[in-house]
Amino acid sequence: MRLRLFENYRFVLYAPFYAAHATGAYDAEGLEVELLTSPGAGKAEAALIAGDADVMWAGPMRVIKHHDGDPGSPLVCFAEIVCRDPFSIIGRDPNPGFRLADLATMRLGTVSEVPTPWLCLQQDLREAGLDPDRLDRVGDRGMADNLASLRAGRLDAAQVFEPVVEQALASGAAHLWHAASSRGRTTYTAFVTTRDRLLRDAEPLLRMVRAIHRTQQWLHAEPAATIAATIASYFPALEPAVLAGAVARYRAQGVWGTDPLLPEAGYERLRRGLVSGGFVGRAVPYRDCVDNSVAERASGPTAQ
Repeated sequence: MRLRLFENYRFVLYAPFYAAHATGAYDAEGLEVELLTSPGAGKAEAALIAGDADVMWAGPMRVIKHHDGDPGSPLVCFAEIVCRDPFSIIGRDPNPGFRLADLATMRLGTVSEVPTPWLCLQQDLREAGLDPDRLDRVGDRGMADNLASLRAGRLDAAQVFEPVVEQALASGAAHLWHAASSRGRTTYTAFVTTRDRLLRDAEPLLRMVRAIHRTQQWLHAEPAATIAATIASYFPALEPAVLAGAVARYRAQGVWGTDPLLPEAGYERLRRGLVSGGFVGRAVPYRDCVDNSVAERASGPTAQ
């Protein structure tokens, strides 16, 4: 059996997807998974629907956005892999008593590469009693630029993820103030397909989810250095110690799930941020965007 899988970005965050290839988890299921370069956000959804790929990994926010624009959208999430927000806030000096409310008096650089980190953070700020629109925020620069500005004193804090966190902390350029993962479940990355494919040809998708479930268990059992060495070929520019440190931090923060089920609570937390941030115009129902039937079969007692 064979599936074509769109790769959206190449981040350490997506270590489970690369580990599934590197450990032979797909092979063990009798499944060949071809990794294809995604045409990009907005285009990948249309290409998936057109049949240019069978599955993509993506933020459920993209599925929610697609349903917001088209209530008849065929896209559906069928297995969750990243279940907590992987972003952190770092600052130049130690700040063990940091609270999100402190950002009211600071200049903050937020992520421009993708929208979800800010959409989630702005909801956190609202819940902390702050108006995110009143923040002194630099939102149009990348993480590397914001780290340079932090070092130069042009920012007080910056929102970044791995390996930038690990690199900044290891070099002494910054200190970890806040991990967004502490918020709890917030669905961040899932396998996505069309509902028709899920109903019409579920067997290869079931094998894919069984493989990713096996990989999830492996990720939570092996030493970080072993995981880093296993996926190192996907990140040739990263030093082994940085990659291992990033893997260890993500695992300690519970960023990667231990099973492929996508719970409604994690979906709801993401959706609140998308609505309050104006990314979508309505609260798209969970049942429209998520189908756990394959994940339940893949991770249940009998793992059918």
